[in-house]
Amino acid sequence: MVKAVIGEETRLSSTEDRLSRSAIPAEVGLVIGKLSSAVDRGFVFDLIPTPNNDAGEPACSVMEAKDERKKSSRSKSQSSDASSLSIDSDWVAEHARQVSRMLLGGMKVVGVYVWASDSSFKNSTMMVCQAIKGVADAVQHLDSASDEALLIHICYSPRRWSCRSCLLGSSITSSNLRPCDLKMGRVLSSLQRFRCNYSFNLRFPICSVGESAAQTFTDILRQQLANHAKDLRSANALIDGNLVHNDAPCNTDGEHEVELLFPFMKDAHVEAFSGKDVAGVLLVSGSICSYAYLYAKEPVSQAVDDIKADIIRSLRSRLDIICDEAEEDLISPNDNSADKEDMPITKLVLCSSTKPFRLPLPRRVFVPWLSGTFICDYLQPSESLEVLKDRCIELKLMENPPESSTFSEVEAEAPLLISKSFWDAVSVSAASSAENLITERSGKETRHEGGENQKRSGKAPNIAIMVGALVLLLSVILGFVFYGWE
Repeated sequence: MVKAVIGEETRLSSTEDRLSRSAIPAEVGLVIGKLSSAVDRGFVFDLIPTPNNDAGEPACSVMEAKDERKKSSRSKSQSSDASSLSIDSDWVAEHARQVSRMLLGGMKVVGVYVWASDSSFKNSTMMVCQAIKGVADAVQHLDSASDEALLIHICYSPRRWSCRSCLLGSSITSSNLRPCDLKMGRVLSSLQRFRCNYSFNLRFPICSVGESAAQTFTDILRQQLANHAKDLRSANALIDGNLVHNDAPCNTDGEHEVELLFPFMKDAHVEAFSGKDVAGVLLVSGSICSYAYLYAKEPVSQAVDDIKADIIRSLRSRLDIICDEAEEDLISPNDNSADKEDMPITKLVLCSSTKPFRLPLPRRVFVPWLSGTFICDYLQPSESLEVLKDRCIELKLMENPPESSTFSEVEAEAPLLISKSFWDAVSVSAASSAENLITERSGKETRHEGGENQKRSGKAPNIAIMVGALVLLLSVILGFVFYGWE
């Protein structure tokens, strides 16, 4: 467990000033930061308040005890001592899930903060622990599992800050809370930035109905992305052209380039297909721009781990976004009543779909945040940059987002997910011609590409055969000329 926590002085002071001016009795929000086991410290970058729920009600409020309301003889101070907090843990967890998707490597939702009086906070330990547990479970899907979280209490009566480290487990109680030192300092200005451009070309098998009666788009990708994450974590890395082989800190300033190196191994795609009745193949290809932020005293190996975690989080976030659009039950392969052409791709049972399709995944856009750092969001092909500004305001990440001209669109082309038949994917000759016959699915319309491109591609094999025949004929003639007279 971390024994000391350093918070960004400017952001924590700004939060305290805002809460003091608002005069609200209670507030709950997320702690954005990092817990580093390498230096045994925690870092707090910012505190993000949880917005009101869909009904317009705050996520945290003060609730007086029912028995105290009936006893008018008691003083106001005695009544306030019995008050407790009411926290909408599910809404706080959903807010954490949305915010976690927008954070980069080295930045996580590491806990919750509570603005409340000392008596209300003490009377609500179980409620606060439930909120911490909900937040930890919500972000676990995107971030690597952590065994602890932070709880920051901002008390206004009397005015003071306190921090506790919470051990995560199947259940969280007051016994899991341990006090730790909270100090103010310059954290954001000491962060070092690492960048990696990661290109990938992944193949995932689609089993026939006999192998899996309900193998959906979501099932395949989530399973195979988990397998790819294991391979990614085992990759070596170069930082600024130097192989990372020790745990020394990085002493140079500026942005550092990271390159991932995968070991030579037997073809994993063949292993994935072996022993299965494969009906088709899902191909995910593209390039991801990844960032990670490292505290000055942390080892460079931590930056590599954060880069890898950011890549995995980005892939999973894109999958979650397109899956969030499908709200109805998944279609059954034997259900002929529904029009499968009108169904979202995320709900198709792929082994029952014979037509190939191409799906552009949401593209990543970087938004300037605090002290030269970035956050990110993902845009669908039909969305504009103005949507990003609205999301930043809605999630309380910033009150006044910067202009769209300052956003960084590093992914000019969104990563593509393509479904093909098995033989079109593994046969070289078939794959080259099938690339121009992919059906693009956009809403209810499909568009077939082919025609002149297919005709031109068909000429290449004929020319190669003619050249080979001429070379063979020339070899026979030269052999007869030089050796035929003997």
